[in-house]
Amino acid sequence: MRVLVTGGAGFIGSHIVAALRAEGHEAVVFDVAAPKDGEEGSEIRGDVRDADAVARALTGVDAVSHQAAMVGLGKGFADAAAYVGVNDLGTAVLLEQMARAGVGRLVLAGSMVVYGEGRYVCPDHGLVRPGPRSAAALASGLFEPPCPECGAELRPGLVEEDAPVDPRNVYASTKLAQEHLVAAWARATGGRAVSLRYHNVYGAGMPRDTPYAGVASFFRSALERGRAPQVFEDGGQRRDFVEVTDVAAANVTALEAVGERPEGELRAYNTGSGEPHTVGEMARALAVAFGGPAPQVTGEYRLGDVRHITASSRRLREELGWRPRTPFSRGMERFARAPLGAAG
Repeated sequence: MRVLVTGGAGFIGSHIVAALRAEGHEAVVFDVAAPKDGEEGSEIRGDVRDADAVARALTGVDAVSHQAAMVGLGKGFADAAAYVGVNDLGTAVLLEQMARAGVGRLVLAGSMVVYGEGRYVCPDHGLVRPGPRSAAALASGLFEPPCPECGAELRPGLVEEDAPVDPRNVYASTKLAQEHLVAAWARATGGRAVSLRYHNVYGAGMPRDTPYAGVASFFRSALERGRAPQVFEDGGQRRDFVEVTDVAAANVTALEAVGERPEGELRAYNTGSGEPHTVGEMARALAVAFGGPAPQVTGEYRLGDVRHITASSRRLREELGWRPRTPFSRGMERFARAPLGAAG
């Protein structure tokens, strides 16, 4: 199978390329960071918003792995146009050219951010959906979202794919828009598509600290400089940290299976480890594995961050047979020694 990997020179994309080639597939890298001299081979330099470049890259392609994106929470609303341009316009251009080229299989890099806050249960009101946390509550150290009905303490749980979506920042909004665009393309063309809603991906080649990097990268970069990782809020935020080689394997599995999906359909799959951990636990495990200073809990916060978001990846396991192979402790040990990528 010949697969075009947009963003194939990036953090996750490069691991997908390696995993595809290891399984005997032909992977074509399409990325603004691809080498200039690779244009006639398996590495093509191009911007996903450039229709002519995308059309050339789709020649002879059987399926597309769409990883090209501007990622992370960003810098407030000041970079909204950049997010929409890369993520949504870029996706629209890609889909338009796929329709023209007759390429009908796509795996999208989705994200858990489309859910907003995770799954919560109130002792009296059952399943509830708390609204965004206020600046006043966060400044007072009230980090846990209360029950919107009675104000009681909530119990966080695992989010499934049929949970209502509630994007709470520009990046999250663009990731949801990507799914809507892909669903519309599938219906209009009879295409087959999968969205892998990544949870907190970490691992070798992760970009070092930048406004767009994940929290694992911030902590790893701090340790590399001999500094203590700075943990926001009280460190109790629950996340699902999934190692990048497991995410790459999920992409290969999805690419091999997407051709068997019903025509005209987008199917979403949470892609996580199934092992929820707090941000504080991750910082401590990484610091111990690295041999650096212990984390410092700062109480700082970022508006737009959610408190708890952890995945149920049962659908991906049951329908496609994917299983993560990297336990949390082993993943942290590997990440502590792994090289980081250039700042994004």
